[in-house]
Amino acid sequence: MYDIVYHQDVESDLKQLGHRTLLLVLKKIEKIAKEPYIGIDLGNKANLNLSGYKKIYVDNKKIRIVYKIIEDKIEIYIVAVGKRDDMNVYKKANDRI
Repeated sequence: MYDIVYHQDVESDLKQLGHRTLLLVLKKIEKIAKEPYIGIDLGNKANLNLSGYKKIYVDNKKIRIVYKIIEDKIEIYIVAVGKRDDMNVYKKANDRI
């Protein structure tokens, strides 16, 4: 099982979610820790270089979790959580890396 490490701004991402959605996100993060390769590779997306990062959907694709697998430390680095709205979650992720 991989350790989960959060970017310092992910806390504010999580605070913006409703209680039900937050629980779904936390459950999905637990799943990522057990099966890190279940996410979809991002690569270059809308002129944002997110190569090496993955996304996974939560709550019927309303929310995305953007993360990176760090094999040598056996860690999952969660860089952003949020709605896709106009690529917002990917822009946040790009700004944070």
